[in-house]
Amino acid sequence: MHEVELGLDTFGDITIGEDGERLSDAQTIRDIVDQAVVADEVGLSFFGVGEHHRHEFAVSSPEIVLAAAAARTERIHLGTAVTVLSSDDPVRLYERFATLDAISRGRAEVILGRGSFIESFPLFGYDLRDYEVLFEEKLDLFSQLLREQPVTWQGTTRASLDAADVYPKTEHGIKAWVGVGGSPESIVRTARYGYGLMLAIIGGSAARFRPYVDLYHRSLDSFGHERMPVGVHSPGHVADTDAQAWDELYPAMEANRNAIGAERGWPPYSRLQFQQDVGPEGAIYAGSPETVARKIAQTVKTLGAERFDLKYANGTLSHGKMLRSIELYGTRVAPMVREMLAAS
Repeated sequence: MHEVELGLDTFGDITIGEDGERLSDAQTIRDIVDQAVVADEVGLSFFGVGEHHRHEFAVSSPEIVLAAAAARTERIHLGTAVTVLSSDDPVRLYERFATLDAISRGRAEVILGRGSFIESFPLFGYDLRDYEVLFEEKLDLFSQLLREQPVTWQGTTRASLDAADVYPKTEHGIKAWVGVGGSPESIVRTARYGYGLMLAIIGGSAARFRPYVDLYHRSLDSFGHERMPVGVHSPGHVADTDAQAWDELYPAMEANRNAIGAERGWPPYSRLQFQQDVGPEGAIYAGSPETVARKIAQTVKTLGAERFDLKYANGTLSHGKMLRSIELYGTRVAPMVREMLAAS
């Protein structure tokens, strides 16, 4: 079994203080940088920060937060989870990540996505009717920019380029992924451009994504690409015992799910649904270090994944509880996962 990388993701959820009061956006952002420092100290492989443009989340410019984290960390790779490429400009995005890569001494990664939240589209003047073409064209342009050679490009979503060279250049290139929720068309497109595949598994059993992994590998072969990594992004929380982890996580997740679900027509979230989600066939990796490690190891084996990123920030969990979760994830979960995979 290959060596698996264990990482963390956050969407920059606005959190609460130890007194139960909502923190400011500014304090939440400062806390995220501290969380990245702890993730580096406990030996984790990756720290991802998502991009959102709504009141539940503090981070709309993840590269700036990641640059602050880069200045205070040494080994951990830093990236997005995800960058909403459809409403961004590929040239400016490349420039920002090349700059982050320089600051971090080659530790920058980008995970590109279409965006499951749509606030950025009207905010930056894009029409949702162009949802598909925006991502397709911008992914094509960004793919060419990653080669770090002059680019000639023409499309319908931005100005054309004629032998345009973009700076700064990186020392060793930028590692890039595409985040996919489970559409076969998205899987094939990711393979066609030769990106790593990051599966966002936020509901149901991880095993149901195995056909997508197989499709991805077949597609890479058909397009003549070498093998690329598969990663998994799923929510979770680690505490000293199962009961503690579940009791800490449920109120925050219930509030978060119900707020977003009210906009999308979801039924109210319940403790019964939560207990199914944290069970063996659910998509939430919450519990004691042993429980979380067993579930991650099983997912990695089932999917043949090279990386697992735990979305450790879920609603209004306090900074202290998240720091403890990160500490346990790095010092206890990660070693157990590797031992379980080695034994298999």
